[in-house]
Amino acid sequence: QVQVAESGGGLVRPGEFLRLSCAASGFTLDYHAIGWFRHAPGKEREAVSCISVTDKITQFADSVKGRFTISADRANNTVYLQMNSLKPDDTAVYYCASDARGWCSLRSEWYDTWGQGTQVTVSS
Repeated sequence: QVQVAESGGGLVRPGEFLRLSCAASGFTLDYHAIGWFRHAPGKEREAVSCISVTDKITQFADSVKGRFTISADRANNTVYLQMNSLKPDDTAVYYCASDARGWCSLRSEWYDTWGQGTQVTVSS
């Protein structure tokens, strides 16, 4: 069964960092792309980043460029979202999702398997 599961969220202060993990099961990262999205109260769901291991492609939303990085650990079948210089506007539930076509896209409708989400709160 294809599944993804997020972890690593928490409460941090502005300027601090967090690393989110997306553990994949039932498939390998060689054939699926992984995307990160976030949803804050009162706002629409927003794309954050994606990675395709096979195509060696990553993408980032303008709002996180220069602060977030994404990487894949093929041995552990896990994708990491390193979030640095966090801001209060980064507060949201973060979701990872997989695209069985393997295309790194910031369009959420292309992703077919979603995790339950992990809360990230940035507050002083």
